[in-house]
Amino acid sequence: MPRFLALYMGTQNSEVQKAWDSLPEAEKAERSQRAMTEWGQWAERHSHVIVDIGAPLGKTLLASPEGVTPARNPITAYVIVEAETHEEAAQMFKDHPHFAIFPGTGVKIMPCLPMPSL
Repeated sequence: MPRFLALYMGTQNSEVQKAWDSLPEAEKAERSQRAMTEWGQWAERHSHVIVDIGAPLGKTLLASPEGVTPARNPITAYVIVEAETHEEAAQMFKDHPHFAIFPGTGVKIMPCLPMPSL
């Protein structure tokens, strides 16, 4: 079955993050608990097609011809799923708690293509 990489997106300067940051701590804690519960429910519903549950991601370093330097990017976490089609994979993330409750800005879903022969 085809595999798809889903990248959870978000930035510190997004409007949804600013709104989240302005919430009282008690409300952030309540929403965080609710989001994690719903995220767990999402993972359970899709457990049969989750290949790698993924993880949150830390700070980014960029290796380039100029050397290794700190970099910024909006990717906050990842997961790898299987689905018959790209659209089917994307539908798994409709109303995902990452952006429906947490201050994420969305989830990008892309197919994992076969490695070209060397």
